[in-house]
Amino acid sequence: MSITIIRRLAAAGVAVAALLLAGCSGGTDEVNGGTPAGSGTPTTAPATPPASTTAAAATSGGDPLSPPNCPTASLRITLGDGDAGAGSSYRPLIFTNTGGSTCQLRGFPGVSYVTGDDGHQVGPAAAMSGERGGEVRLASGGSAAAQLQLVNVQNFDAAACRPTPVRGLRVYPPGNTRSAFVPFETTGCAAEQLPGNQLSVQTMTAH
Repeated sequence: MSITIIRRLAAAGVAVAALLLAGCSGGTDEVNGGTPAGSGTPTTAPATPPASTTAAAATSGGDPLSPPNCPTASLRITLGDGDAGAGSSYRPLIFTNTGGSTCQLRGFPGVSYVTGDDGHQVGPAAAMSGERGGEVRLASGGSAAAQLQLVNVQNFDAAACRPTPVRGLRVYPPGNTRSAFVPFETTGCAAEQLPGNQLSVQTMTAH
């Protein structure tokens, strides 16, 4: 066989091989929308869900959310018995849940003396005493209390106090803008500037 024939056969073999390679590597995978065949990234979902999904799932099995704040309309407020100290008496202000479901109270109630048919305020409102406490849950019929200090205003100078008969207490339960009236006859100071607090109230606690 001549050298010329051998060279022609070799050239033909190279051409055939080139055509075969082009057919194998030049196509696309139409299922993957044009991604080169054999090089696509798997499209299956990741084995681990996103962090937000995991957190939501964990939360769904946790403690229930806090119950709503106890509205004034669902509370019976009374002044309990207490003790007398040096120039003051200490009595619990009791909040009883008269509603049909659990609710909660947290922090300090607003308390002031009132008098007259119009219920106008007598002197400054109660000062907050101590730290604000945590949430107190009240089941239906349950109660909580806030300790109230009532100063004997007869110990104040009359000119500075302006002693005034009091009919009772105006009470705003924590988180409420609607007040309740608690009957309690005593004497308060009508002056806005006093040498001390005529009323002090502590945070809500279980009762």
